Amino acid sequence: MREKGGTVIKIKDKIKNLNVVIGCPIGCRYCYARNNCRRFHITDDFNKPEFFENKLRLFESRQPKVFLLTGMSDLAYWKGEWIKKVLAKAAETPQNTYLFLTKRPEMLDIQTPSENVWFGVTVTCAAERGRIAALKSNVRAKHYHVTFEPLSDEVGQTDLSGIGWVVIGTETGSCRGKTPTQKSWAEGLAEQALSAGIPVFMKEDLCGILPESQMIQQFPKEFGL
Repeated sequence: MREKGGTVIKIKDKIKNLNVVIGCPIGCRYCYARNNCRRFHITDDFNKPEFFENKLRLFESRQPKVFLLTGMSDLAYWKGEWIKKVLAKAAETPQNTYLFLTKRPEMLDIQTPSENVWFGVTVTCAAERGRIAALKSNVRAKHYHVTFEPLSDEVGQTDLSGIGWVVIGTETGSCRGKTPTQKSWAEGLAEQALSAGIPVFMKEDLCGILPESQMIQQFPKEFGL
């Protein structure tokens, strides 16, 4: 676990993307996954999510790993049968930790007792704070997390009760309409989380916005990282 003053690490070096579903119809302006899908011709239509069930075999790793399963999709647009199969396989491989993210928690209805799955929401601005409560209402699980990325507004005071991890990041690339994250926005969220005893991970793209000496990169102890 990197604390202030250590070498800044890239989150992808610790948490591996395993895209068992590819595709999302939301159409976010800053979506890198859509661009990658088009560039590498991964699927015919990114707006129509596809399930790659054969990738579930990669859950059977001998060494414990932490996987993000929604790097190129949104959990809200997974079919129910896909969710059931993935959660069942996750339960069979307790050595690993599995992370999910959504921007549409109100569309979900999930219940799981598994200790190794974490459900999260993406919040980019103050208007989206309600997603956190919607996640906890519609997904009954052991662990929750929130990703404030790309942070494009001052989110302000936020109810983080029940949240086990907070990630903060900014928009990268040169997309038109990009809103640079302000230092105070990131610091305000980090202070709220840390005061509540919640680990905070500032993504490497915040370097330059925040001095390297002020970058905080923590993982929940459950990840074993």
